[in-house]
Amino acid sequence: MGTGDCLLIIRQAFLNRLASPIVTCFLIGIFFSASTGPLIAQESFEEQPIDSFDREHWAYQPINKPPIPKVTDRQWPQNAIDHFILARLEQESLTPAAQADRPSLLRRVHFDLIGLPPTPEQFADFVSDRRPDAYRTMVDRLLASPQYGERWGQHWLDLARFAETDGFEHDKVRPTAWRYRDWVIQALSADMPYDEFVTLQLAGDVVRPDDPAAKVATSFCLSGPDMPDINSMEERKHVLMNEVTSTVGEVLLSLQVGCAQCHDHKYDPISQADFYRFRAFFERAVKLKRNQSITTLQRGIDSQAKPKFFVRGDWRRPSDSVSAAFPRIANPTDHRLTSSDPGDERFQLARWITAPSNPLAARSIVNRIWQFHFGTGLVSTPSDFGVMGAEPTHPELLDYLATQLIAGQWSLKKLHRQILLSSTYMTRSKPFANRTDTNWSQRIETDPENRLLARFPRRRLAAEAIRDAMLAASGTLTDQPGGPGVMPPLPKELTQTLLKGQWKATNAKADHYRRSIYIFARRNLRYPLFATFDRPAANCSCSKRNPSTTPIQSLLLLNSKLTLDASERVADQVITEARTDRARVTATFLRVLSRHPNDDELTDAISFIKEQSELLTAEGNTKPAHAGITNLARALFNSNAFLYVD
Repeated sequence: MGTGDCLLIIRQAFLNRLASPIVTCFLIGIFFSASTGPLIAQESFEEQPIDSFDREHWAYQPINKPPIPKVTDRQWPQNAIDHFILARLEQESLTPAAQADRPSLLRRVHFDLIGLPPTPEQFADFVSDRRPDAYRTMVDRLLASPQYGERWGQHWLDLARFAETDGFEHDKVRPTAWRYRDWVIQALSADMPYDEFVTLQLAGDVVRPDDPAAKVATSFCLSGPDMPDINSMEERKHVLMNEVTSTVGEVLLSLQVGCAQCHDHKYDPISQADFYRFRAFFERAVKLKRNQSITTLQRGIDSQAKPKFFVRGDWRRPSDSVSAAFPRIANPTDHRLTSSDPGDERFQLARWITAPSNPLAARSIVNRIWQFHFGTGLVSTPSDFGVMGAEPTHPELLDYLATQLIAGQWSLKKLHRQILLSSTYMTRSKPFANRTDTNWSQRIETDPENRLLARFPRRRLAAEAIRDAMLAASGTLTDQPGGPGVMPPLPKELTQTLLKGQWKATNAKADHYRRSIYIFARRNLRYPLFATFDRPAANCSCSKRNPSTTPIQSLLLLNSKLTLDASERVADQVITEARTDRARVTATFLRVLSRHPNDDELTDAISFIKEQSELLTAEGNTKPAHAGITNLARALFNSNAFLYVD
């Protein structure tokens, strides 16, 4: 079939309205298969030079520490962050919301830093602690907690598209993949400097050849999906190397370099040659074997690899040879490699990415940290700082924090601390219930998306935090860290959809109650609660989860065995600790919602458990009081007050 015939068929299909998306893709595939060769006679590449207009885009400008702006209200700012935020608010004639109450702040910081609710004892201590540094002390305690790494490790694993299986049809297990997850948790808990954190993930096998943990760190590059049983190992490596290159670009530089693997980027000054020169950093560190997963980079393991440019990104059409080089648009000083050794090249790549002169890496990670605290980054497209990405709402603040990160020896915990101690972070997320805030409606009307942060953005808990909070409230959460992923029991009707042996419940029952980050991460089957509450499938890097609201979420929380078990265990403790209905209601609220009930909630809850007890007694229930508290806890687990952080 000739090119003209293919085009004619596609045109006719559209005219007859017969071309569904699948049919269209199929026909276009035929077209490109038929046209391979004749349409492109040229086998070398050309690329446009980078000009001054390209470099004018904000993301490629050098990072300079801006002056701290002056503001009219000198009482509100706690640190420099507040000056930048308030200066922008004052431009819009807005005032920031009042400070959140202590219970809200306590719950907010706990979930942000360790992904768990405060205990009733922690609640009592903080609410009664009237020392001026009580909040600061609480922040420092949580930053020092080993649970910090378990919370923030999941954010990085989303970016790294981490899973413990290959994906695709057979979804085979990678037996040692969990070691990378543990390395990330330990590195973040220890506050490993971010430049070192990046360097080890790109070239740990080079900079610390005798350290097994450093080699494990390079699993970042190869954590994505793979197909070890594909017929062509050449095709497999091509696809794998393209995926590695794309991920490194978008996660560490916030550049969509992957768009240039088949053609020059349509909008950003990234050529196809830029892509394959960037890919050349990794070519010789990967050598594939049929039917075997690959999880770490190894210096010079494929010494025969010759990095090439691939015409239209087709693995069957290698063209000119290329040498490793940094993307030109992000390399304004034209920095060159000082060594052609394949291992040293990756080390130099890591050094270049984390160099203070690089305008992208520090901005990228600062923006991600800000996003995880406020729901949206200062740049709302965290993995795309290019022309099609969003402009920063507070560009001076972004650069200020980037310079602070570098000056602070790349300590992420120092950055967290500065953000959490700001008045911006401590504002209310909703108006007072018992008094009028005349400025609240103005904040909503002027800034409905809350990009200026006159109020704190209310956010739903992530899937893992929902499960962990339920286990913590019920007193069943197991704090054992590390090791291979565990498999809690799943409904039989779900496991029947898998290949034999793909989900075998872990024998030790205590493991069923471990933190969610340690649940076995299978690409082709997410743990049901995680799938329902928007955990990504790990087939590509996820820079921001998209929270959905569906009926299935309510049905799952109301009827799942997890919810019922947690509710019963809450009742076990509450019935033992408290003797009156008032005390039991208060204890249940403290465990589930980390606060006391207000007067209306207390009255309604007492009436509810009395009605439940009477109803259950009539039905022959021998423990009506216990069942009443169980149902109260179950209702609270299904409430927005539990699912959302104020």
